[in-house]
Amino acid sequence: MGLFDRSLNKVILIGNLGKDPEVRSFQNGGRVCNLTIATSESWKDKESSEIRQKTEWHRIVVYNEKLIELIEKYIHKGSKIHVEGQLETRKYTDEASGVDKYTTEVVLKPFRGDLTILDSKSENNQNSQETITEDKEIKDQKSNKSSVDELATELDDDIPF
Repeated sequence: MGLFDRSLNKVILIGNLGKDPEVRSFQNGGRVCNLTIATSESWKDKESSEIRQKTEWHRIVVYNEKLIELIEKYIHKGSKIHVEGQLETRKYTDEASGVDKYTTEVVLKPFRGDLTILDSKSENNQNSQETITEDKEIKDQKSNKSSVDELATELDDDIPF
């Protein structure tokens, strides 16, 4: 198999949450977390010399239980995050109209996705970044449980969004 015979489905986004995470439970005990991230780009209009901006909204779906636990603790509306996942399109039926619709989402599955909190710590002007992956969480639980507590202390500052 040659290099160009393969395919890759990977999405990387850096943006801010437009609303608090939404966590739902399934009947089988599993959970899913839905996030909405805004990314923006700016440019100078050639004709008017005005600064223009375009914002895109992205739906993120997290099926990784360890990520969901950490998202519930540390991420809220306005949080700046970096996510890596894969695009998936799913079909659903609109309850009001009965019409089939499609939505494309960035999906973070167990062992196939990660999330990094990019919010900066206001004290001492130091940046606080924490990558939240299942592998990292397992290592933290085995070697040093206090790192999650330290992160919670660092992220307690109010974000001005």
